[in-house]
Amino acid sequence: MRVLYFHQHFSTPEGAAGTRSYEMARRLLREGHKVTMVCGSYAAGKTGLDGPFYKGSRRGTVDGIDVVEFDLHYANEQGFVRRSAVFLKFALASIRLVFGEKCDVVFATTTPLTAGIPGIFARWLRRKPFVFEVRDLWPELPRAMGVITNPMILAAMSALEWLSYRSATRCIGLSPGIADGIARRGVPRARIAMIPNGCDVGLLALASSETESFRRANGIAQDQLLAVYCGTHGLANGLDAVIDAAIELQRRGRDDIVLALIGRGHEKARLIERAEAAGLCNVRFVDPVSKTRLFAVLAEADLGMQILKNIREFAYGTSPNKFFDYLSAGLPVLNNYPGWLAELIREHDVGFAIAPDSPEAFADTLEEAANDRTKLARLGAQASTLAHGALNRERLARQWVAWVTEGHGSIAFAGSRAAENEQ
Repeated sequence: MRVLYFHQHFSTPEGAAGTRSYEMARRLLREGHKVTMVCGSYAAGKTGLDGPFYKGSRRGTVDGIDVVEFDLHYANEQGFVRRSAVFLKFALASIRLVFGEKCDVVFATTTPLTAGIPGIFARWLRRKPFVFEVRDLWPELPRAMGVITNPMILAAMSALEWLSYRSATRCIGLSPGIADGIARRGVPRARIAMIPNGCDVGLLALASSETESFRRANGIAQDQLLAVYCGTHGLANGLDAVIDAAIELQRRGRDDIVLALIGRGHEKARLIERAEAAGLCNVRFVDPVSKTRLFAVLAEADLGMQILKNIREFAYGTSPNKFFDYLSAGLPVLNNYPGWLAELIREHDVGFAIAPDSPEAFADTLEEAANDRTKLARLGAQASTLAHGALNRERLARQWVAWVTEGHGSIAFAGSRAAENEQ
């Protein structure tokens, strides 16, 4: 089967972005299918192509995947208008490919929501099966965050969301809340699969080839507790919570705990200014690193921080890559907002689910982790067990490939609220 796969932010493990699409495409290849990946130039990612662009695109084979990359640069630091323009340009360029590429099924994954546009054209004008994967609920999330307030834009996004869901022959939601959100728009449950992000446990072995010590390069002693956040530094991520906790720890005199923020984003410069103004010695800001280098960093860490703003829509409506990376590296996770990940942490005892918007609770938990390394090791071992078991990427990829290429029945992640609703 030939799969035409649209993901604007596609990246190989050489980039600093999530690699779900790369891993799923590789799984399709192993099952004997052919994949054409259509993407843009994402600042945090690497497509594997390095040749010149010709008439706005370049093409080549990357690890068996036929990659088409449009010369459309995107970065989280860009303003709303500029990012929106890039999203629309990608959608328009993708529509042209829909009519020029041979395929048996069209697959599109968000974000952005405009990723569904080529799938809509493929479904209704080429009569091709269209599978739509939803990573975040739009426009619910930007509306809840106050990022988009214009009622006409929100109405247009809502209409595009409805049309994308209803045009898709099958849908995939990456969290229970996303699957529920798709169903609320009138899509039958039998056409929705809940397949979350997964754990790439094999990357930890590759990380052993990295020789540079993250602790040594950043002045962090071996006996200091190292808690790491890796990902976008944007409005949604709410990283002021980390700075607040660092201020509280410094007030308590806990210089044995260091917090590292790895990544880039619109809020990073402001966060650095805030840390400097507070005279913090216990925070490190680090540029993005490749996926393999990241796992080398995580191998030196003691705790992974899963941080988001305390917004109700985030509770069940997100499936962050970083959470699964922490588990893959055998790290306990500190999660600072309620929802399905907090429930997962408690159910499997793989970390700490703390009260939101409380620097004191955040600092208390970090102190607890630093004071009880035996407990921390136990939580890490249980995190590794979960990563190798129910959340293993290979296991979830088999479900994903079956859903995309066959569509037999509905699939729900074991233990999820979506699965319980089906019973």
